[in-house]
Amino acid sequence: MALSPAVAPLRTPPTQSTTSSATAIRVLVADDSAVVRGLVARWIGEAGFELVGTASNGRIALELMAKHDPDVVLLDIEMPELDGTTALPRMLAMSPSVQVVMMSTLTTRNADISLKCLALGAVDYIAKPESSRGVTTSDTFRVELIERVRVFGSARTRTRRPASASHAPGHHAAPAPVPAAAAHPAPATPRPATPFTLRPKVRNRTQPRALLIGSSTGGPRAVGEMLEGIGAAALRRLPVLIVQHMPPIFTAVFAEHLSTRTGIPAAEGKADERVEPGRIYVAPGGRHMGLAAGAGGPIIKLTDGPPVNFCRPAVDVLFKDAAVVFGAATATVILTGMGSDGTNGARALTEAGGPVLAQDEATSTVWGMPGSVARAGLAEAVLPLPELATALRALITGQPA
Repeated sequence: MALSPAVAPLRTPPTQSTTSSATAIRVLVADDSAVVRGLVARWIGEAGFELVGTASNGRIALELMAKHDPDVVLLDIEMPELDGTTALPRMLAMSPSVQVVMMSTLTTRNADISLKCLALGAVDYIAKPESSRGVTTSDTFRVELIERVRVFGSARTRTRRPASASHAPGHHAAPAPVPAAAAHPAPATPRPATPFTLRPKVRNRTQPRALLIGSSTGGPRAVGEMLEGIGAAALRRLPVLIVQHMPPIFTAVFAEHLSTRTGIPAAEGKADERVEPGRIYVAPGGRHMGLAAGAGGPIIKLTDGPPVNFCRPAVDVLFKDAAVVFGAATATVILTGMGSDGTNGARALTEAGGPVLAQDEATSTVWGMPGSVARAGLAEAVLPLPELATALRALITGQPA
């Protein structure tokens, strides 16, 4: 997930369309700021996407959705008449496969709302500069926004249904109640599997003394679901260390959400803090979180070094340190996310004798990070999200899955 200048892989947005008009990604922009709407609309066009409309509030956005069936909606949280939080479930009811990316400024309140929107079915969020001048001058915001439109829009266009009467121009569909599956819509058709080779399982493996998690785009929801599936009884046996690509403020709120969901104390890691079983440590946004050997056991190490894999915090930093500090006594999982952060760290962990698992392509929002680990032959299992929880619980407890 990305949001600060060094939180996620950054790519230069395309300057012209590489798709035909039949498959062009259709984008709807909803924001109460005329400056934001104008700039984002211009960027969408320059990148070769199809702008189907702009809206100053959620009510207008729903009307435009009914007319144009966009693939991606860039949805502001704070808008008059109908805000983004209220509009989101109605959008998903109208079009369960639409890819909604929330936009918000970096405040604790907006971070909390953004994470709740992910649980409701938004695919991602992006941090908006606080001022109009910031929006105008922020290359990072532009690049990250265009990248998300490209990734999520491409996924949606592969499964887009032919235009129907319900989305014909001039037709205004009344928002229906949110169906039970709308929060986690399944693709209309299965994605083709990407080939990979599994790493042989280690015999007589060491009992894990730490659970390591690396994730990015789509990660907040995936991490929460997986930890809840593992269960509090197993999680109390060892520390859980998480690097989720997020900016400052968001990581602290993310930790609070995990604590509420799992019943396990969770917080951002603090420098020189001793790592204890039964606690969840989240890498603070904008800082690398690693590990070091302390007099009483492993301790948290925070650094402000340069981005690794264009990321800070970076998964590789934690994983490489854990390979030294814990050796084979780890259980590691790579979840959904863009890029390849975590692959080099996973290699160090496997060389130390620890097992590495990866989320499968079908249940990943973006199969970048787990796909990179799988294709490198570093994962001993590539599993759907629910099965990852079962497999990790078995590793942690030493009981059969």
